[in-house]
Amino acid sequence: EPTAAQLTKRQITDYTEHRESFIKWLLTFGKDPERAEGYAHETARVRSARADQFYRWVWEQEDHYTTAVTHDHANDYMEELAYGDTSQDNKANQMKALKTLFRWRVRNFGEEEWDPNITFSNDSSTTNPRDYLTTEERQKVREAALQYGSVPSYTSLPPRERDRWKAHLAQRFEKPKDEVGPDDFERANSWKFPSLIWTALDTGLRPIEVQRATTQWVDVQNRVLRIPKQESTKNTNNWIVSLTDRTTSALTRWLEEREQYEKYDETDTLWLTRHRNPYGSNSLNHVLKRVCDIANISTGNRKLTWYSIRHSVGTFMAREEGLAAAQAQLRHQSPKTTLRYDQAPPGDRRDALNRMG
Repeated sequence: EPTAAQLTKRQITDYTEHRESFIKWLLTFGKDPERAEGYAHETARVRSARADQFYRWVWEQEDHYTTAVTHDHANDYMEELAYGDTSQDNKANQMKALKTLFRWRVRNFGEEEWDPNITFSNDSSTTNPRDYLTTEERQKVREAALQYGSVPSYTSLPPRERDRWKAHLAQRFEKPKDEVGPDDFERANSWKFPSLIWTALDTGLRPIEVQRATTQWVDVQNRVLRIPKQESTKNTNNWIVSLTDRTTSALTRWLEEREQYEKYDETDTLWLTRHRNPYGSNSLNHVLKRVCDIANISTGNRKLTWYSIRHSVGTFMAREEGLAAAQAQLRHQSPKTTLRYDQAPPGDRRDALNRMG
């Protein structure tokens, strides 16, 4: 919408074709053009959105629409970012998106590579993983998942309290309050969120993997997820990922409960939002934030996202079982990717210093 608001109808048509060409290249060639290896869908979506933001900035500077963005435009944009009050991570990610954009322009228009006058770096350029949940926080999140979205028992509530909860559930399930009954109270105490969050705590599912997860992935008899290579991300292997007994139990209950919901009749998607859509990064981050609130986990001065769960799996699996186990559990194609988790958490290092005297 922000882009469409700046353009005429014919400009929108022209820009749509220009943008679609870039996005198709991102998905097919963006990561490694020589090997025809594209970015994962979510990476392509984010980078194309950042490039779109850059185009809008150029139009404002030039006071007219153009797809002929230049290295001078990009360098001026970097300079404006340098003086801006956005985070270093955001600046670095904007720079990455522009580098990707100009790599596409080299291939598509025969232009020169862009060598930025100003460069930014972020945490992901080092060997350190982003912020992750501690072992204590993982346990709190696991327990808080049992409370998220839950409601009191229908029969235990006095009439006035029951009426208030009926109003709440009527809004949640988008139905008239006088139609809310005991079955809706039972439905509210779903195993969907515990199964989703506990599976992530075991397997470190990426947002795109949550989105793609199907009922066929779940093997409760052997307590594993079986992720086929055509549905895995950033690799070409089938993966067998371990689950705890507790998570297996939650998934078993959810699969039985899931059969009762009409919105799952025509799909094998494992988890859907209340709007009948697969979960994405934003909706998963919202779920984690709400669960952290329930668990009284402070998120101030921290960048906790759904990936924080994944990073906690890698950090503690590497510590407990070594890099090979962490690589298999996180589904890393290259062991180099797992090396970032080859470090003791700060608490362990502090304990070691205390023992050293």
